[in-house]
Amino acid sequence: MTPAAIDELFRRLAAAAPEPVTELEHVNVYTLLVAVVLSAQATDAGVNRATRALFAQVQTPQAMLALGEEGLKAHIKTIGLFNTKAKNVIALSEILVRDFGGEVPRERALLETLPGVGRKTANVVVNVAWGDETFAVDTHVFRVANRTGLAPGKTVAAVEAGLEAAVRPPWRRHAHHWLILHGRYTCVARTPKCPACTIADLCEFAGKTAI
Repeated sequence: MTPAAIDELFRRLAAAAPEPVTELEHVNVYTLLVAVVLSAQATDAGVNRATRALFAQVQTPQAMLALGEEGLKAHIKTIGLFNTKAKNVIALSEILVRDFGGEVPRERALLETLPGVGRKTANVVVNVAWGDETFAVDTHVFRVANRTGLAPGKTVAAVEAGLEAAVRPPWRRHAHHWLILHGRYTCVARTPKCPACTIADLCEFAGKTAI
């Protein structure tokens, strides 16, 4: 995809959602971090249903430790892999209290040292919380980047590197959100909604549905 086509792709996506935001509900940076950790292999809607009551009660790592692992499990038992996720949230909360004064670290590399926090999670947190120009590659972003020809790659790391190289200002800050929304609602996995797609003429996907 040419630089001009990439600019036009994001211009159209931006026109539909000028200020995209994460669909994960949160009240501060800590609850954002917890929500993103819980969202692995789960839907944002499912995480939101589980965390509304949790975040009404718990908004700091200290409060999470007071709730305890079993108390956390009671809130998130509808989320896949909740046992492992509960252990990770408690463990990362302990580290935040012990090593970071109860605050979520600003640096992506430090975030990645926390239990349950991989590169995608760290990218989401620093982008949403502080506006860093990062590219969190989830299944939606991976699919759209490959289908369109925007940043083809066989691995998440390759797609992230491709996006870093291909996406220019002023699109960089919100790029992954636009791609997530496009993949979630239009460029869906099984039967992409190509007839309704605003970027179909720019897309290089050979398997387009009838336009």
